[in-house]
Amino acid sequence: MKPHSKTSNEISFDDFQSQILKDYEVAVTSRECSLLGRREVLSGKAKFGIFGDGKELPQLAMARAFQDGDFRSGYYRDQTFMMALGYLNPKEFFHGLYATTDLEKEPMSAGRQMGGHFVTHSVNEDGSWKDLTKQKNSSADISCTAGQMPRLLGLAQASKLYRNLENIDQSKFSNNGNEVAWGTIGNASTSEGHFFETLNAAGVMQVPMVICIWDDAYGISVPAEFHTTKGDISEALKGLQRDEKGEGYEILKVNGWDYTALIHAFENASEIARDNHVPVMIHVTELTQPQGHSTSGSHERYKSSERLEWERENDCNKRFREWILENEIKTEEELKLLEREIKLKVRAAKKEAWAEFLQPHIQAKKQLVQLLENAGAKSPNRTFVNKIKNDLIAIEEPIKKDLASKARKALRYLLGENTNERLALQQWIENFLLESQPKFSSHLYSELTNNAITVNSEEATYDTISEEVDGRVILRDNFDALFSKYPEALVFGEDTGNIGDVNQGLEGLQKKYGPLRVADTGIRETTIIGQGIGMALRGLRPIAEIQYLDYILYAIQTLSDDLATLMYRTVGKQKAPLIVRTRGHRLEGIWHSGSPMGGLVHLLRGMYILVPRNMTQAAGFYNTLMKSDEPAIVIESLNGYRLKEKKPTNLGEFSTPIGKVETLKEGNDITLLSYGSTLRIVQKVANELLEVGIDAEVIDAQSLLPFDLEHNMVKSLQKTNRLLIIDEDVPGGCSAYLLQEILENQEGYKYLDSAPQTLTAKSHRPAYASDGDYFSKPNAEDIFEKVYSIMHESDPESYPRLR
Repeated sequence: MKPHSKTSNEISFDDFQSQILKDYEVAVTSRECSLLGRREVLSGKAKFGIFGDGKELPQLAMARAFQDGDFRSGYYRDQTFMMALGYLNPKEFFHGLYATTDLEKEPMSAGRQMGGHFVTHSVNEDGSWKDLTKQKNSSADISCTAGQMPRLLGLAQASKLYRNLENIDQSKFSNNGNEVAWGTIGNASTSEGHFFETLNAAGVMQVPMVICIWDDAYGISVPAEFHTTKGDISEALKGLQRDEKGEGYEILKVNGWDYTALIHAFENASEIARDNHVPVMIHVTELTQPQGHSTSGSHERYKSSERLEWERENDCNKRFREWILENEIKTEEELKLLEREIKLKVRAAKKEAWAEFLQPHIQAKKQLVQLLENAGAKSPNRTFVNKIKNDLIAIEEPIKKDLASKARKALRYLLGENTNERLALQQWIENFLLESQPKFSSHLYSELTNNAITVNSEEATYDTISEEVDGRVILRDNFDALFSKYPEALVFGEDTGNIGDVNQGLEGLQKKYGPLRVADTGIRETTIIGQGIGMALRGLRPIAEIQYLDYILYAIQTLSDDLATLMYRTVGKQKAPLIVRTRGHRLEGIWHSGSPMGGLVHLLRGMYILVPRNMTQAAGFYNTLMKSDEPAIVIESLNGYRLKEKKPTNLGEFSTPIGKVETLKEGNDITLLSYGSTLRIVQKVANELLEVGIDAEVIDAQSLLPFDLEHNMVKSLQKTNRLLIIDEDVPGGCSAYLLQEILENQEGYKYLDSAPQTLTAKSHRPAYASDGDYFSKPNAEDIFEKVYSIMHESDPESYPRLR
């Protein structure tokens, strides 16, 4: 489809001229920011820079078509777009470059992300949602190439759901599904699997999504022909083009220097996606990189002189300027005057931002210099202290690191001194670190009083005739209660809908709640997670099902880099309360019985990781999470769906607490900690140990992130003085994490009479069949003999050698 020439809104010539000049002003402002930004990096004031120069014109066109309620999921060159929407001004741009830790001055991430990563604020100070339909929205960017694509799918799907679901409150989130999700990506990044997986899923699902590809013919130093079949992504994807026979994509191709064609193309894309819920791809070609890929190198190293000359002649701002002059919208003198004014404004903004960045540091420096002067005057090591003081004075533009480092080193020379001056310096250091550290560490999890950890625990209740049922029935009926209670709740995944998941935990629920709320997906784990993130960003309560725990590795990048970091990188200004449902542990074979828990607890900081031992505990976790609004992964025990459990009477209400362990058996001789399916083996062995006079205390971890917030483990060690952690992860995996939590964070080492030990799976993946399980993972005999050997070491007379 070719862009039509008619504008969507009839306006006067004066208004038309005003819009053009406004666009030109934004384009020149953005370009000047890029040029000065690079200089700031090369001068050392900023650490790194990656800018949107050469991409200004298509971003202006996109901003014209972008409406209230729409969402952007983009990448780190979209500064012109954010400026056009009024969400980024030059001073904020430079504050981002300097990594100012004040969210008022640097609203994108308070210095946590390098410049070029953009976000709008979706929540109020109390954590409640803003009205997203009355603002233009940008989901928080990540650096990982194509990492923004999976999330884009969910942002678009939310519109489809809001348009088609009844009895759902969409007042702050949608206007009958009329919102478009806009994605931006560089041409080279379309080589990533995330791009293709998202592209395919959106075509299948037919969601209102516009993918904008900024094509400057390179990926860092590598030309397009090495990235893309035929060297042209829209040519390579022609098979997706819509025709009269079926669904697909509308594919538009437009030159990035052609202002009017860009305006028409983006208007067309907006109308098609918004009205018809059809995905659109806009391939913007013939773009340039005036300063190369980033500040890490020069593009003159890899581009020919002919290419460099072509880029100079076809720079989109230059072509836009020529078009304005050709159409006599402004004269050469008028444009020169405007450009001069813009340069002065941007330079002034840069100067102001740097002064504001330095001001608190300079004030702190004055205080610290005086403290060092005072401490040095009273110290026999005054020569060393004064050297540090003078070195600090010589730093004209200090940063926090300079202040903290100098102060802490000076304190070393005051060891053993008991003076008020030393105490004053020590107190300054404590206060400075206490004030500074949260600027870099806060909001990994919700810091509001209604976070998931604070949800009141409510035990499952039973009546006198409560029947024992398969565990999967408890899950199914609990999900039924949740979907009835929360109209915005939905679940989706491979085999999730029609057959009610592979273990029948959702049996019959699609028929009851419809295929939009209980949905099947393709085999595509990364975009299943992306669907969940995007929908959660728009006020829905998605449960994304990954069929088996091992398959989570397909989606680990999206989980780790996007979902787990979201609250942290936005300093609490966006949230995505996605629940990831999966199942694992103790099956048989390399690919269906792994337990990569050590990897998950390290890669998914920022999410809750919950490991229920049975389906009642799992249902309780889902209930807890639905009462709060934070992301989590719940790992159900794969071999527990057919085990019998008593059916609670308060389904959908009882809650399993997050961050608490549970003691399943009291004991005095040794503490045994485990979780998930392995815990059942531990419980069995604990009874067998009684036969040889060993009374073990058995504790269920239940929650790995966070773990044992009440420090009940150390209370157990105070009684038993011995510890064994049994885990089906590899050696050094989750058990090592738990050991650190207990021995270091809880100071459990103080109460041990024997060396703490772990019993894990072997270093390899589990082999197939029952024998493979027995010889790959901790078995009952392994556990018995390990416990016995610990007791033998402490009391060989009472516990003679077993073997």
